[in-house]
Amino acid sequence: MTPAVEFSDVFWGPARGPDILSDISFCVPQGQIMAICGANGAGKSSLLRLIYRHHAPRQGRITLLGRDLWETRADQVARSLAAVLQEQPTDFALTVRQIVALGRLPHRRGWTAGLSLPGKADAPIIAGAIQRMDLDVLADRAYGSLSGGERQRVMVARALAQEPQVIVLDEPTNHLDIRHQLELLALLKGLGLTVIATLHDLTLATEFAERVLVLSQGRILADGSPDQALTETTLARAFQVRARIDRSGPAPRFTFHL
Repeated sequence: MTPAVEFSDVFWGPARGPDILSDISFCVPQGQIMAICGANGAGKSSLLRLIYRHHAPRQGRITLLGRDLWETRADQVARSLAAVLQEQPTDFALTVRQIVALGRLPHRRGWTAGLSLPGKADAPIIAGAIQRMDLDVLADRAYGSLSGGERQRVMVARALAQEPQVIVLDEPTNHLDIRHQLELLALLKGLGLTVIATLHDLTLATEFAERVLVLSQGRILADGSPDQALTETTLARAFQVRARIDRSGPAPRFTFHL
């Protein structure tokens, strides 16, 4: 089966600056759930920006569903891939329902697509995304009036309305209370999509992901199942601390010391 996302010898850095990411190669099969972990500044968000085409690689090749990401039209990419970012604008003069409806834009045709209202076929998809994220009672509220956690759920609903095959999320559990964290991760696991997410919480990463990629100083330090990638030795190198993992219970417990 064609990989969902594949990086081959990818390097990236800002214009006239040093490489932030170096020698990045990995392949994500369709339907896999992968967590990207690492210390602040390790390159996690930069890696996601390469996947959703915000940055072009300085060197190397990235493919999405077998097609070169930068040889594919932006609207075609948007029909296959959705992104949920940490940065949440609060000045949208739109309701929750209108924000979620923006997820249907890549599926419209013609130069007036951005100005057109959702069609009849879009309505049940938009309503379904709102319901899945438990946003029915907020659907007609102004987006700017919502809490951070509510805005996060709206952005996930917009991504679901996009009907992508691949979804990337930058710290999707930020701003969410414990219940909504668990509900969101359970929802993502049940979508049957390829999911690539950065996560700070290692316990959530082990329970959520089939595979963990650990970054350190812009390079891949470990890549494998949670048990293989999140070892005491790897975590000590990645976070520059002493790490201990207690695997005696149903889920591993992580402790760290300077």
